[in-house]
Amino acid sequence: MRRLFGDILLPRVTAIMLWAWVVFNLALVAWVGLQSLKESGEIWLSPFSLPAVPQWGNYASAWRAAEFSAAALNSAVLTLVGSLLIVALAAPAAYVLARSNRRAAGPLTSYFAMGLSIPIQTIVIPIVVIKLSAYSFMEDWVTGWWDNRITLLIFQVALSLPFAVFVLTGYMRSLPHEIEEAAEIDGAGPLRAFVRIVLPVARPGVVTVAVLNVIGLWNETLLVLLIAPLPEERTLPAALLNLYSSMQYSSDWGGLFAGIVILVYPMIALYLWLGRRIVEGMTAGIGK
Repeated sequence: MRRLFGDILLPRVTAIMLWAWVVFNLALVAWVGLQSLKESGEIWLSPFSLPAVPQWGNYASAWRAAEFSAAALNSAVLTLVGSLLIVALAAPAAYVLARSNRRAAGPLTSYFAMGLSIPIQTIVIPIVVIKLSAYSFMEDWVTGWWDNRITLLIFQVALSLPFAVFVLTGYMRSLPHEIEEAAEIDGAGPLRAFVRIVLPVARPGVVTVAVLNVIGLWNETLLVLLIAPLPEERTLPAALLNLYSSMQYSSDWGGLFAGIVILVYPMIALYLWLGRRIVEGMTAGIGK
């Protein structure tokens, strides 16, 4: 009886539940896409039917109403620059932690892992205080101007580093030491071996961290609302919230769903394209 339940029924029931959850999420994504092509009245009267006449103008309406042009540029720049900085900082740190024989390497790795357990909501007040202080200091004493988007970028990178270092440390530990020994025999120093040998071999793990951070930075909302509240500083998630505030009064629900598609579908496509590499990078260092 225990074997029947533990070895047969439980795995099958778990698999069925997971596939049901996947199908539900895919259906929800498809449903949102269909609603973005309907008129507002059709959304309420026929929420589960195909659009009678596709309303492609909903996307233009959402783009204009939410000022998505500036928001999309902000999101693209912050996401690209932030992801590059995270990888550039996390990869060397993870390599040192993975290869170091010093006693401090283990505790430092644990400290990075502990950073994953801190909810951002618990540090809202320090974030706002630092943001205001940085703006005043830079404007009054250093440059004479300051942009809150720079502060936002710094916080995004700092708060994303614990996860990136933790994942890459596990991946670096899974790499064989022989590749570095061969590079050393050929006369390569530690820095050259890292750049020319280790990084190319560790590309699956680096791609995993980069893609996950792209998705996370693209969807970041709370930090944007705290640090960059001005209209010209908004990213797409914040612009979508503003779109919701305006569309609920104009009853342009098709435009609101179109805004959701503009924000969400690019990241879904990116994840579907690189999903297998992400899983490989996440699981490569489990046995080490």
